[in-house]
Amino acid sequence: MQESWTHDFITTNGIRLHYVTQGSGPLMLFLHGFPEFWYSWRHQIPEFAKDHKVVAIDLRGYNDSDKPPDSTAYSMPEFINDVQGVITGLGYDKCVLVGHDWGGEIAWSFADAHPAMVDRLIVLNMPHPAKFATGLRTPQQLLRSWYIFFFQLPFLPELLIQLNDYQALEQVFQGMAINKTAFTSADIEAYKNAFAKPGVLTAAVNYYRNVLQFGSFSQRSWSVLEVPTLMIWGEDDIPLGKELTYGTEQYVRDFQIKYISNCSHWVQQEQPQLVNQYIREFLAV
Repeated sequence: MQESWTHDFITTNGIRLHYVTQGSGPLMLFLHGFPEFWYSWRHQIPEFAKDHKVVAIDLRGYNDSDKPPDSTAYSMPEFINDVQGVITGLGYDKCVLVGHDWGGEIAWSFADAHPAMVDRLIVLNMPHPAKFATGLRTPQQLLRSWYIFFFQLPFLPELLIQLNDYQALEQVFQGMAINKTAFTSADIEAYKNAFAKPGVLTAAVNYYRNVLQFGSFSQRSWSVLEVPTLMIWGEDDIPLGKELTYGTEQYVRDFQIKYISNCSHWVQQEQPQLVNQYIREFLAV
């Protein structure tokens, strides 16, 4: 399967990003979450490369992409500029944008900032930022999001994640997954190896350290998004409650949601065939 995948780099917004690509045609850009890298889209890349140029990037700070040392480099305006530069740098003026977790947060924000550059928006297990901001004012979601506040501490999060050969990564994937077979030992090893690269761990945690500082999830006015949008949601998501999806249609003109039962936060890895089917149906309309 991976024989036809190509690894490449693109310079955008002053940094060099690594990506994996396959196929040709309209651009379909995939943005991963925490604590992942392009590999979390391994089940989607060959499927959508049949009729798209699929590009799955390593977000800044992750895996083989550049890792700016300044913590303020990990803020939403920078992420938005990264994505814009990837699209134009690849020779396109728009794309189908797909994001999960942090990649979903970036995808929401990019579509709001540059709606003309997004043909279709697909977000997996990441609520609209306005819904998340509201949710973080409830005790229920605050308890679920305890890790955001823990990650504000210096040094300690990195130390704990590294313990026992990055056992925390194994726990976060295998521990949260409903279908434990979704992650093989080779998959877990790939995530550990990506996180063990110099600078990755602190860069990844800096995404969260800047949430409170730069207000990525803060209350602000959001315009109604005109981009057709599909949300796919694994219902057994531990860090993000299903109730965060309710009322999303007030922020999106053309909105669809597909819930997947008996499925965790790692929806596209745990139920890849169903996720791919829902995306195919959405793109066909």
